[in-house]
Amino acid sequence: MKRKKSAPKTVKKDLRGRDFLSVEDFSSSQISRVFALASSMKRRPASYRKRLDGKMMALIFEKPSLRTRTQLGGDSILLTQSDINLGKRESVYDVAKNLERMVDGIMIRTFAHDICTSLADHARIPVINGLTDLEHPCQALADFFTILECKRKLRGLKLAYVGDGNNVAHSLMLAAARTGAVLFVSTPENYRPQEQILRRSEELARATGGSIVWTSDPTEAARNADMIYTDTWASMGQEQEAEQRRSVFRPFQVNRQLFSHAKPDALFMHCLPAHRGEEVTDEIIDAKNSVVYQQAENRLHVQKAIMAELLGS
Repeated sequence: MKRKKSAPKTVKKDLRGRDFLSVEDFSSSQISRVFALASSMKRRPASYRKRLDGKMMALIFEKPSLRTRTQLGGDSILLTQSDINLGKRESVYDVAKNLERMVDGIMIRTFAHDICTSLADHARIPVINGLTDLEHPCQALADFFTILECKRKLRGLKLAYVGDGNNVAHSLMLAAARTGAVLFVSTPENYRPQEQILRRSEELARATGGSIVWTSDPTEAARNADMIYTDTWASMGQEQEAEQRRSVFRPFQVNRQLFSHAKPDALFMHCLPAHRGEEVTDEIIDAKNSVVYQQAENRLHVQKAIMAELLGS
């Protein structure tokens, strides 16, 4: 999970100038700091509207997004795949060296994680992973911020993720490890999370009193859980596998039967967009204990806090 920098950024005790490519990039205390700032921004948004005045962020989108925007007084420029054709029309190195002279930070949503890490290696400005095929760290922090809002704690909670061992699962595992939660990840055998991230999450969890467990049995994951989380069975770029995946993942649907094994006050979570009737039934996603729209709102607040910490002066 660790990477080398060809031109290392100055190491500071705070987060200014840092990259955020993986949940692992933030320590437990730094995650708590981001959560405190996000909470303040949510309560008093007017107090932060000029926090990034004069700052410019480049938004590189090779995948679509509904929820990735900035509201801190700074400016942004949107760069799509057709604008730069990253790695083809122009090398990642050249894009990084150009943008570091033009903007104050870069947010990228792309497919290959190594494009994200390469961009960060070469740019002397903060790079934020808005989503790659390997990780979705901004989503995971927003999710754990939401759990903290609802449950008032993270350490010791039993959380269940049921579905595909994808980028969201990877980041949730690292976030649970950093915050001392117990996370059961239940996937079909052939769709497990990457072993490297599973091992790293288990290692990090030992330092916080948390625990990361993989199981192929969704009932085991859901039993006495404080939260059940799922995601689409076929992510962006996997559309051609959708029919096959529907057959494999059908026993992993989050429905009333599965939810009956969780605690009575368990939350339901989904990073959206959801395929209703596939990974989750309407009665679960629309239930009173579903916090999916609270999660979506909190993406805004947590991402604002991340940008403020990394780009703030």
